[in-house]
Amino acid sequence: MGTREHTRTQIFQVSTLYGAATLAAAIDIGRFGRPGRSSRSGAAPGNIRRVLLVSNNAEIPETALRLDTMAGYERIAGRFDTMIEWNHTIRPNHPATWGPRPDETPLWQRALRTAWGLGRGPVELIVESIQVNPAKALAAIFADSPVQVYADGLMSYGPTRSELPQSIACRIQRLLHLDLVPGLRPLLLSEYSVPAELVPDGAFRAVLAEIAVCAADDPQVTKAVEAAPTALMLGQYLAALGILTADEEEHLHTRMLRGAAAAGHRSVLFKPHPTAPARYSLALSEAAAAAGVQLTVLHGRLLAETLYERCRPGLVVGCFSTALLTASAYYGIPIARVGTSTVLERLAPYANSNRIPLVIVDHLVPDLESGAAPAVPGAAPSTLGPLVRAVGYGMQPNLHPLLRDETAALLTAATGDGGGTSRYFPRDRLTELGLPGGTAPSPASRLRRSLVRDRRG
Repeated sequence: MGTREHTRTQIFQVSTLYGAATLAAAIDIGRFGRPGRSSRSGAAPGNIRRVLLVSNNAEIPETALRLDTMAGYERIAGRFDTMIEWNHTIRPNHPATWGPRPDETPLWQRALRTAWGLGRGPVELIVESIQVNPAKALAAIFADSPVQVYADGLMSYGPTRSELPQSIACRIQRLLHLDLVPGLRPLLLSEYSVPAELVPDGAFRAVLAEIAVCAADDPQVTKAVEAAPTALMLGQYLAALGILTADEEEHLHTRMLRGAAAAGHRSVLFKPHPTAPARYSLALSEAAAAAGVQLTVLHGRLLAETLYERCRPGLVVGCFSTALLTASAYYGIPIARVGTSTVLERLAPYANSNRIPLVIVDHLVPDLESGAAPAVPGAAPSTLGPLVRAVGYGMQPNLHPLLRDETAALLTAATGDGGGTSRYFPRDRLTELGLPGGTAPSPASRLRRSLVRDRRG
């Protein structure tokens, strides 16, 4: 008992291997205390016990790909002393919807300390997506614990999805994120003055290389290498998010293939989203045959980054996947986009958290169907930061009121730009917020905005 009383427990909540790789890189360089692999003896170096808390947030977790079946998982898990399944802990509840009632949180903390062998020692939380469950539930249960947030994708550049309870916001110590767009600073949690801290490129790339080595003997990797692909297509399964219909997404994938073929690629890999329906592969096969392209479809347990390591494609094409920017930022692979204009028109509501990743890719990455050459974007251009802040204000004006004047100035300057900047701001949203480019507000809406300003003042 005495050892546990003096052991500090760090609970790392993850739902993806990409996120776990981000944490592994941060651990390796000492961002969470002394680096070092777990000895499986009950505590990591420096009297720290590291717990990997795995959450499967899929709509139907029982039918979704499990994190611990992904190629390379075991090497990542080796940095932790214990792996715990959050789904098992709270079943039959779903991780995305369950949270404790306020009067139950002390009981839940006692129960989890007993079940997980935490004793009475201090607990630190390292979580993703603090504004939603399961991270929000954990922060409520361990109500006195410091919180650190890590972001493993382009959503870190967007605003916090909703206002956080002050009891949680005041405990957030930092935001760890990847440098996917060098020079662009995250909006996430900035309204709470949470400092953003980069996970160094070299550390993250080293972890990705480690995962790729573990996957070297995987039959799908062997299949991919033998195909000698020069292009890789990324599926996102936007139909599952209600952004496109299944038929439209199927068509989007065939557009990617035709674009790659038109650019001269004759061997193409397609990595669908793990939950994509099988018929996507059939439609692509027919399109590949018509275009004279050798198509290799890979399912399941591989990170896209493993394919970058093992196959070294000359092109990665997608819609707005984070893996696009990983290809360019960490591997120097030219990238191209397809379909962002369509998704921009469909994405709703305006505060949808996919909007910032979509805007970044649309602004930075060449359009494959326009004939533009694929490219490695590099550092953020001077236009990107103001655009991201303006879109962020449009998404969450109540969280970022100080960005209003900057946003209005950008929109005023964009008047008559032929749709370059203004296409990111639907007229009805500008009207709702009383910004340049909207229609004249009605007396009722003017009164509502006046009341809001008075409350803020």
